[in-house]
Amino acid sequence: MAKEELLEFDGTVVEVLPDGHFRVKLDNDHIVLAYAAGKMKKNRIRTIAGDRVVVEMSPYDLDRGRINFRQKTAAIGAPPGGGNRRPPPRRR
Repeated sequence: MAKEELLEFDGTVVEVLPDGHFRVKLDNDHIVLAYAAGKMKKNRIRTIAGDRVVVEMSPYDLDRGRINFRQKTAAIGAPPGGGNRRPPPRRR
């Protein structure tokens, strides 16, 4: 039997809850409870309120989902290319 297809929705993180859970408002104005996917935990991808995310949901339970992608947003006044990297070590 084939694995059931997951539904993908875009949304915005509204609230950060304990234990890696998030309250996400989808673009269709539904609010769901979501958790960070394993690859996001493994790669230590931080998600804060206001981030745009992609949520996977099962067609059987439309109140819960899994965040599998956080979209990159450019901060105002930040240099292009991220800017949060450490400068290279100074050579003597």
